Amino acid sequence: MSAHGDVDLGHTVAGWTGTAVGVFGSTVTGLAVCLGSTPGVWAGLALVLLSLLATWVLHLAGWGKPSGPRPHAQRDWRVRDTAARAGHADCVGCRVAARGTHGGGARAHLPVDAPAAG
Repeated sequence: MSAHGDVDLGHTVAGWTGTAVGVFGSTVTGLAVCLGSTPGVWAGLALVLLSLLATWVLHLAGWGKPSGPRPHAQRDWRVRDTAARAGHADCVGCRVAARGTHGGGARAHLPVDAPAAG
């Protein structure tokens, strides 16, 4: 059990990758500002943009998660989201990719303790 209790903090491959690349891009941008390097600032900002795109692509590939808590068995960060291909309800990233826009998108994950409907 963690210090935060038994909660789903959303640790996913998409989240960790986006965060790592985003922190690196922010660091490059900050160093470039301190050094007065305009090309370095643009390179750092490009890395930040790359982090957004990488997170989005990984989310669409099933390595992210929808909003809300996941069932306990799916909380490990290495578990792939099988519902991602159909799109998540109320997900901006899925809407931008035109997933789940026809009313037949994947339903949101059930609450943690709710049984699956047959």
